[in-house]
Amino acid sequence: MLFLNSRERFLAAIHGDNLERPPVWLMRQAGRYLPEYRALKQKHSFLELAHTPELAAEVTLQPLKRFPLDAAIIFSDILVIPEAMGQPYSFRDEGGIEMSFCLRGAGDFNRLEPTGALKRLEYVGQAVRLVRKELGDKTALLGFCGSPWTLAAYMVEGGKPGHLVQIKNLFYSDRALFDKLLESVTEVCCGYARMLVEAGADAIQIFDSWAGMCPATIYREASLQWIEKIVKSLNGTAPVILYAKSMGHEAEALAATGAQVLSFDWSLDLVQARDRLPAQIAVQGNLDPALLLGDVNVTRDATTHLLKSMRGKRGHIFNTGHGLLPGTGVENVAALVEAVTTWNNENPS
Repeated sequence: MLFLNSRERFLAAIHGDNLERPPVWLMRQAGRYLPEYRALKQKHSFLELAHTPELAAEVTLQPLKRFPLDAAIIFSDILVIPEAMGQPYSFRDEGGIEMSFCLRGAGDFNRLEPTGALKRLEYVGQAVRLVRKELGDKTALLGFCGSPWTLAAYMVEGGKPGHLVQIKNLFYSDRALFDKLLESVTEVCCGYARMLVEAGADAIQIFDSWAGMCPATIYREASLQWIEKIVKSLNGTAPVILYAKSMGHEAEALAATGAQVLSFDWSLDLVQARDRLPAQIAVQGNLDPALLLGDVNVTRDATTHLLKSMRGKRGHIFNTGHGLLPGTGVENVAALVEAVTTWNNENPS
């Protein structure tokens, strides 16, 4: 099936239509691998870029000015939600994220201010509207948020979660307080997702980045049930793409959340995942981003190999299995995008 523009192709893939090629966008496609982004970073901090609608819109559009991508994803951060709830974050000089305080007891939880969080997040909606105006109806636009489990992990651990000792301890030792936190975060995520859709996002991606560190015995209670609430809160106004890192073996459980697209990392065979999922669930992925760090021919060959393996499979969105890594070459991204956009499922080159 041929489509007039990238937005139509992207939405058609979600609905499982038979396409001449899959749509393509890349996780973390706007970022430091681009020289124009690095030039902006010399003038503005990451938080300034994310908090300023005009700058966030500019960064969002940078990769689309270089590559014929089928979707833009708004430049932001999953931690804007804890920040809006009263727990700011910063970047350590030695690298890594640091929350302004840790949630360890009831007193810490009382410092949160979820009331008014959506109003404090309006700057993201403004950025979405600016990008939507620029893209018009020709290119898809994605909004995103972190999963409540992943966000709570940062909030309780006080930075990069590591082994998630504190959040697991909270779940096991004070389930009522754990649920209270997750309910609060989920409520903000629900409102935030709806706001992004109203501002012009075509779909919402939920990043459960720390899913793989959640014990399998509690994953439903600690994470999936809260994701399901976000999906339901959209009431079908926009599709949801769910990325749960290192949880491909739980594909059926992920699909049960109601997400229309499951995004997978490189730790599983995408063809097998596609074949065992219901036809109405699309899949996204899953090229290893490390393949964009070296020889351009390796990038091109790996991309073509994945395309060949998925030939004839409906509902595929081409993507990396995680965000682009530092050191990714612009020429590698160009080779990947060219391989996908010139691919033809009927007459492969």
